[in-house]
Amino acid sequence: MLARLQRALCVALWVLATVVAAALWPQGPAWAALGFVGVLGSCVVLFAVEFSLLNLINRGCGVPLAAPLDLLRAAVTETVVACQTFGWRQPFRAQATPDHLPPRGPGEALPRGVVLVHGFVCNRGFWNPWLPLLKARGHAFVAVNLEPVFGSIDGHLAQIDSSVRRVREATGRPPVLVCHSMGGLVARTWLRARAASEALPSGDLAVQSVVTLGSPHQGTWFAKFGHGENARQMRLNSPWLAELARGEPVQRRAHFTCWYSNADNIVAPPSSAQLPGADNRLLTAAGHVALAHRPEVWQDVLARLAA
Repeated sequence: MLARLQRALCVALWVLATVVAAALWPQGPAWAALGFVGVLGSCVVLFAVEFSLLNLINRGCGVPLAAPLDLLRAAVTETVVACQTFGWRQPFRAQATPDHLPPRGPGEALPRGVVLVHGFVCNRGFWNPWLPLLKARGHAFVAVNLEPVFGSIDGHLAQIDSSVRRVREATGRPPVLVCHSMGGLVARTWLRARAASEALPSGDLAVQSVVTLGSPHQGTWFAKFGHGENARQMRLNSPWLAELARGEPVQRRAHFTCWYSNADNIVAPPSSAQLPGADNRLLTAAGHVALAHRPEVWQDVLARLAA
């Protein structure tokens, strides 16, 4: 569903850019080119607003403010990566690399696998840069598609449960759970539901560890502008987040590593991406989407898979 919607938006944007260029052509090719690029680059304005607000929103949160040069670097990188993600990978290439679940013999244990969980208004195409690299290294993986797009975060638990079981059965090992943005909240909700339904000890997991990337564990200031039940759940200190935290033992959080950035243009303030009791790690000059593609994050996941 989301891929179709984003394809339609991309096509509409290109058509609009072409119409504007045609309308400006009588004034000269330069004006036509400027109109064409201006329509396609309209998202730059949104990024400029987000990054210009960050240090105002983040002031006093306990995390060092991003330096002006770091904000500029993050804004440029985020613009490029977000355009690749929302303008190509998700709408047109979401199924380019299928889930990889190689067969194994009786009693054989394969290298540890991964379950990849995307965030708000994303799909499995978000992980396209990761998937060929994981496959080349022999790691099984499932990249989920969270549907419905604007439904409750609680509605995705069956998808996570099925994906974890598939990877565990394929490899003989508990997988690593890697979650971007809202995906981290989906993982926490699934762990709570699994522990309650199976009467598990508070520190028991069905996964080796959980890595969250820019997940709004305490909510985000920008969620006030979002639509849908999941956006309301992700508002700063929402009742839903408070309830999730109340039912979460410290032993479980010790299995989490939470990467966050003081230049995150979606999850702000950055302290809201920290999870008390987890291993919280700060990255500088990383926008929200680009955070998932930083070398430090990739190397950390590889180390977990080799553990």
